[in-house]
Amino acid sequence: MPEVTVTRRLRFNAAHRIHNPDLSDAENTTLFGKCNNPNWHGHNYTLDVSVTGPVDARTGYVVDLGRLRDLVQEVLLEHLDHRNLNLDVDFLRGINPTSENIVVACWEVLAPRVAPGRLTRLRLWETPNNYVDYEGR
Repeated sequence: MPEVTVTRRLRFNAAHRIHNPDLSDAENTTLFGKCNNPNWHGHNYTLDVSVTGPVDARTGYVVDLGRLRDLVQEVLLEHLDHRNLNLDVDFLRGINPTSENIVVACWEVLAPRVAPGRLTRLRLWETPNNYVDYEGR
């Protein structure tokens, strides 16, 4: 049975501050610039969720993309959208919310739940010009 990868694109808005408490304020400012603003800053994120698996002979789907959308909404976006990533999101607690760290944390929440397919890539767009990919460990 051939394997196919399907991708669903979702969006959320959130605020954060990139800050390492182990560094001085001056070091944080030098490393992170305006992303270290103590009053936060926000992004209109785009999350591409890719699931790979065999095409089901009965449905013709790898996974129902509507079901995938609803799952991502429930387990990720309801916790991320219009939130402060530093303060409001339990699965990011204690994590410096860079795009790299956000996408890994999202993977850990979502990957066990996408059966019968398997999560093969998350792509998190922070801006129209910048994104990170994560394909698991």
